[in-house]
Amino acid sequence: MKKLILCAVSIAFVSCGAQQTKKVENANVMDYANTITAQELKDHLYTFASDEFEGRDTGEPGQKLAAEYLVNEYKKLNIPSPAGVANYFQPVPSSAFRRGNVKDSENVLAFIEGSEKPEEILVISSHYDHVGMDKDGNVYNGADDDGSGTVAILEIAEAFMQAKADGYHPKRSILLLNVTGEEKGLIGSKWYTDNPVFPLANTVANLNIDMIGRIGHGKEDAGDYVYLIGSDKLSTELHELSEEANRKYINMELDYTYNDENDPNRFYYRSDHYNFAKNNIPIIFYFNGVHDDYHKITDTPDKIEYDLLAKRAQLVFLTAWEIANREGRPVVDKTPEAPQAGR
Repeated sequence: MKKLILCAVSIAFVSCGAQQTKKVENANVMDYANTITAQELKDHLYTFASDEFEGRDTGEPGQKLAAEYLVNEYKKLNIPSPAGVANYFQPVPSSAFRRGNVKDSENVLAFIEGSEKPEEILVISSHYDHVGMDKDGNVYNGADDDGSGTVAILEIAEAFMQAKADGYHPKRSILLLNVTGEEKGLIGSKWYTDNPVFPLANTVANLNIDMIGRIGHGKEDAGDYVYLIGSDKLSTELHELSEEANRKYINMELDYTYNDENDPNRFYYRSDHYNFAKNNIPIIFYFNGVHDDYHKITDTPDKIEYDLLAKRAQLVFLTAWEIANREGRPVVDKTPEAPQAGR
């Protein structure tokens, strides 16, 4: 009798384990993409880009408050910080900043461990700092720059955790990286790539989100679009994967105008993905283009196109899902592109 009971318990345990981990190939991934909603993004952003956060200037109280907000949200989602990272913070010392009087700051890191290839890391990044307040106390809320990318990461994280709760664990690990000091010269992302928590050799790709909540100049009649920058700079395979994920699930207009190596705006060199690209890590930069409120006190959450923000965030999630769960990592078949003199 005792043997029968032990056997029954053993079978139940194995059965329970089987229910907890399922083949991700069997998941209806759009069920999880659809958990990324305009309303939840709006709820986050009206707090994150409020006057209370004082423009999230690097090292200042508003940035610290924003960091705590992110930490609290990751805790609600039961997403831990990586091993060796205390309370989700990677300190970025004032000495890292070459523009005087910048105080100590911190990147915020959260980690979803992979089920089959946990040592291989997909980094999804945004910068959560902005430019603070003017001398008269007016707040630069930075709702689009880059509140939009930051709250998108929170929703993407939630989508992955819902899939995990249903038994669909990502095969590769996912590092959710909210960097500081982007507005001071891409300092937070440089600090991370100079002091990586996981070996850069194990980092398979970086999906960087910087301004995806608005409609940029010249795109007023474009419909659902997003600018993609850098997807083909290092990996043909990553570019093709990105295109296929879009065709398969979302079918947005992917605009490569700013991906041109002769683009005078040089956006490829101007956001945090570039510090990964310099280290031979394939990247995609998601961007809506510049608008009249860029770096002005009028970049406020009431001007965000929340339905479009949700669709763009879903695209990032779906692309991340494909990268995290495919058999092989994106092959690097090109060399990093360095800025040319005079550009």
